This record gives sequence, C-alpha cells and structure tokens, in this order.
Amino acid sequence: MAQPADKGYYRFLVLFFNCLLTFGSYFCFDIPSVLQDQFQGNLTCPNATVLNGTGDCVEGLGMTPQQYNLLYAIYAWTGTSYLLPLMLTGRLLFGSGNGSLTIVQNRITAFWFKGKELALAFGLTLAFSRLGSVLNFFLTQKFEEKYGMQWTLWGGALLCVLGFVSAIIVSTLDKVGMRQLGLDGAIQEESRKVRIQDVKVLSLRYWLLVLTIMFFYNGIFPFIADASKFIQDKYDDYSQKEAAYIAGAVYDSSLVLSASVGILIDYVGLRGVFAVTCAVLTLPVFGLLAFTFVPPLVSTVWLGVTYSFAAASMWPSIPLVVPQATIGTAMGLATSIQMIGIGISNLVVGQILGTKSSESKIPIWRWQRMMIFMLANTVSCIITSVLLNVVDHRQDGILNKTRKRSGPTEEESDRQPLSQGEEQQGEDEEDDGGARSHSINS
Repeated sequence: MAQPADKGYYRFLVLFFNCLLTFGSYFCFDIPSVLQDQFQGNLTCPNATVLNGTGDCVEGLGMTPQQYNLLYAIYAWTGTSYLLPLMLTGRLLFGSGNGSLTIVQNRITAFWFKGKELALAFGLTLAFSRLGSVLNFFLTQKFEEKYGMQWTLWGGALLCVLGFVSAIIVSTLDKVGMRQLGLDGAIQEESRKVRIQDVKVLSLRYWLLVLTIMFFYNGIFPFIADASKFIQDKYDDYSQKEAAYIAGAVYDSSLVLSASVGILIDYVGLRGVFAVTCAVLTLPVFGLLAFTFVPPLVSTVWLGVTYSFAAASMWPSIPLVVPQATIGTAMGLATSIQMIGIGISNLVVGQILGTKSSESKIPIWRWQRMMIFMLANTVSCIITSVLLNVVDHRQDGILNKTRKRSGPTEEESDRQPLSQGEEQQGEDEEDDGGARSHSINS
C-alpha cells in the first residue's frame, strides 16, 4: 500500500508550509525601506512632522545614510528607538536566524522536488517571500501613520511567529515523510560523511554559480533598500507613499511572475542561458535610473522581471551540480556568500551616499555613483555567468539541458556527483545495499 509521502499532494503540502517560513521575515526585512524618511529623519522637529519634499524637517530616528545602510548590512530589526547598538544587535540576530532559515527552506525544497517541479517549487517559495515584501510596501506606511513606529514593528514580529509555527509543521511533515519513504536512515548515513574538507572538492561550476548569484543580488537588495528615498530625491511630485509603491514594484513583478517562470524553466531548461540573459537585460535598468528621467516605475518593473527569471534559474541550479548529501552545505555556502556580498554592498552604498542626515535631499551625483556601483556588480555577474556556461558546456552541460534533450535520463543526470572521485566513491558504495542509494526522486 502506497504511503501518503509517495503521493504528489504530500510534497506540495510540504511546499506550502515551507513557503510560509520566510513570509514574515521578508515583510520585516524591508520595513526600513518603506519608512526610510522616519529612520533618517531628525530626532525632533520644531513644529509638526513634515514629510520629505514638503518642508525642511523630517521627524524620525536621526540616522545617517551610513547607519541606515548598516541596518541592511547587518540584516535584522528590533523595535527600540534611538538605540543604534541594540538595533544592530537585533539586526544581527535576525539576519543569522533568517539566513539559516533560508538554507533549511532551500534544502527541503531541493530534497522533495529534485528531478520533478524543481524550478516551480523554488518559484513558489520566492513568490510567498515576495508576497510578504509586497504587503510591506503597500501597508506599512499607512499602518505607521495610524499606529506609530513601535506598533508597526511589533506587527512585523507577529508575522514572524507565523514562520515559527510553519517551521514546526514542515519539520514534522519532512521527518514523517522521510520515514515513510524509508530514507531517514540513508540520509543520516550520507550526511555523516560530509566533512568540512568536502568544500575543497566543490566544482568550479558550483563556485561560478555562487558568484553569479552574489553579484546579481548585490544590485537588487541594496538598490531596493534606498529606492524609496532615491525616487523622492531625483523625481519631482512623488510622496513617500507613492515612492514606496514604485520601489515595491520590483517585488510586485516577482510575485506575479515567479510561479509561471518556474514552470517555464522546468519545461525549457537552459538555466545557464537564462542566467546570462537576465544579467545582460538588467544593465539598462541602472543606466536609466542613473542618467535619465524615464519614470522610475519602468525601471522597477523591468528589474522585477529580470529578478524573477534570475531567481528561478540560478537557485534551482545548485542541486543539479552537487551530490544529494551535500545540498544543504552547498545551499548554506551560497546563501552565506550572497549575504556577505549584499552586506558589503550596503556598506559601500552608505559611504557613497554620505554621512549627513536626511533633512535635505541627497545630491543627484551621489545617487549616480550608487547606480554606477550597481552597474559594476551587474557587469561582474555577466562575466561570471558567461564563464559558468563555458565550464558547463565543457563538462556535461547539465545546466542547459532541455527536457527534450535530456529525455528519460534527466533525473539521473540531475544527481551526477560533484567530482570524479565522488562518482567512484558512489559506485563503490552501491554494493552496500539499495536503501542507501535510494532517492525520493527515484
């Protein structure tokens, strides 16, 4: 009799609660972006609060651009006003927890959907995360106006509780499912063999993929962190609320497109080609923002489209170039390097934008330098993605295999070991029994 875990609905049930893991944390992540005026405004104003663009004084926490971008570099948030060290400590703790949560989320997605609807699963995971970001851009500013900063941040904290409950549920489903499939013992045995030294044998193709992801995201998150203020400073007649909506269009596009793009990439393949194409098509975005006065909504929607294709093609490629037992390690390294890159980029952006509080507009030439820095990261992404395709073509070409080309052996090729040494090791262990080599995707 077939176990529930053998059914298709079970892995999608796992996916649903897995998607909810990061909904609240992504909502909280961009709260400072929506309330950038309040974060960088003066501690006190002589009269009532005056929004940026309608007066000389903006009441807020009195952060400099450097301190504000440091929040994104540390990656978390706490609700105590005026205590920057405590805020940064909270940002550090939240970033550590959310980074680990993302690694586990990616590992669960890769385990249950490898060889099946892998890109679709990653796309839906991204869509749920972006739903949190989109709701933040639409609701947070209104909520803060009515209830204040403190209750706004507590509201974000409550959404993180949803992620905690979902973590308990998905962990239970994952553990029960592996037991029903008879894989829990095999996975534990394989995982014990993973050592720190295994990092040394990760292929060049993997490292190029990680660098491609890092450089691409270096141009996304630091831009979104400052996009609301950039729009108000450069373009006339945009209120704080309208600027937040336009900045959030990056996530709006991603929310709408992620699932369908995942289905497309699952069907077409060509992940390496998509990675290069997305990087190339992102170049004009920062050029338009830096040197033209084209309406910013054009650029943010455009960036959201390329972001959707990049996320759906790059992240699902990692399980294809590493062994099953090292997916967690590979995902963890990729996420860590990505976050290090984003953190450094935020610090650089903070230096570019200057050290004064936002009581007046940041000069346009500073914003242009920031966009040039974003362009430099995008160019680096193009270089690494082209090298990735060259290396992949010289090996087995798994990243650019189409469903038609791969045929019935696609799942088999998805599990190719990282190196010849590991392939030989896998062959030597086949005689130990079928359970160890059994996979959920068999």
